Amino acid sequence: MKRVRLALLAAACVIATGTAAQSYPVKPIRLVVPYSPGGPNDTVGRIFAQRLSDVIGQQVIVENRPGGGGNIGTEYVARAAPDGYTLLSAGIGSTVINPLIGKVNYDPERDFVPIMLIATAPNVLAVHPSTGVSTVAELIALARQRPGKLNAASSGLGSSTHLSAVLFETLAGIRITHIPHKG
Repeated sequence: MKRVRLALLAAACVIATGTAAQSYPVKPIRLVVPYSPGGPNDTVGRIFAQRLSDVIGQQVIVENRPGGGGNIGTEYVARAAPDGYTLLSAGIGSTVINPLIGKVNYDPERDFVPIMLIATAPNVLAVHPSTGVSTVAELIALARQRPGKLNAASSGLGSSTHLSAVLFETLAGIRITHIPHKG
């Protein structure tokens, strides 16, 4: 990831060049979240935007542009003027996974510069208490007894949660049904 502009804190880190006559920022900044409102990326983006706004003394507006596993909002930022007023708060999906598994209309290495990591989100494996399962080994045994009958929810096709479930399936030698959700 040479130049992936997961431009989360770009506004706080951008310093006007010696040739610039005005200071930065002189107008509101848009922080694009390429996922649906209410999800983890949106929540982190909103918390971050408020704190950034407090630090730089300029309004930071969160703009959700969901769709295509994060590709729509990510492409929007890639095509925006490179002036520091349109930033991207994205995760691994639209900047790493999606370009590897399909065609996207942006190049993460060419179109973005990484600024900072603002959060990490571990994946958690959980089951409903009614399954009677309390260990990973018990879950694998149940999945082997009922191939394709157990469901695994994710935040969408190609998301890190989806790929984690596929990896678990592969390593455990089981078959589960993927249930993708929007964002």
